[in-house]
Amino acid sequence: MSQLIERLNKNKENRGIMANLRCILVANKRHRAWPALHRLGISIDDKTTSFIAGLFATHPYDSNESKNFGVTCKAIQAKRDERHGDDLKLTPTERRFQHLLAAERQEIDDRILRMVLLAKSQNIPVNYTQLRSDLHYWNDQKKNQWATAFWSQEKHISDKRQP
Repeated sequence: MSQLIERLNKNKENRGIMANLRCILVANKRHRAWPALHRLGISIDDKTTSFIAGLFATHPYDSNESKNFGVTCKAIQAKRDERHGDDLKLTPTERRFQHLLAAERQEIDDRILRMVLLAKSQNIPVNYTQLRSDLHYWNDQKKNQWATAFWSQEKHISDKRQP
């Protein structure tokens, strides 16, 4: 577990700090989060770490398993019991995930927030340490890693061979 997550875990019962940290996720309320970020040793200029702190304050269910956000999104899909039909259309979670992967760095935060809110609604943990690292180095390789994690366990109709 990272030092950031340890500090956040120590304060997760402090409703005031958590409420202030959630303000980092709303553009016109960010100034309310700055004192809480400072108290936790997070630089106000570190947008990725500040964003992760805000996500943690929204859904403080951290996973220390080494998994990326693609696995989290796959768990959301499974928990929502979304299945492929015979027409091979994308499930709603697949569409959201595909939309997330198509995002440029400046767009990704809003899309990640929506998926974290879905994870919260399904009581699915998020590996914030790995998410922070992935967002800090957001590139095509990270997108491919997430996509591989999300779709690698998927069984396709075309994979079934008939005798």
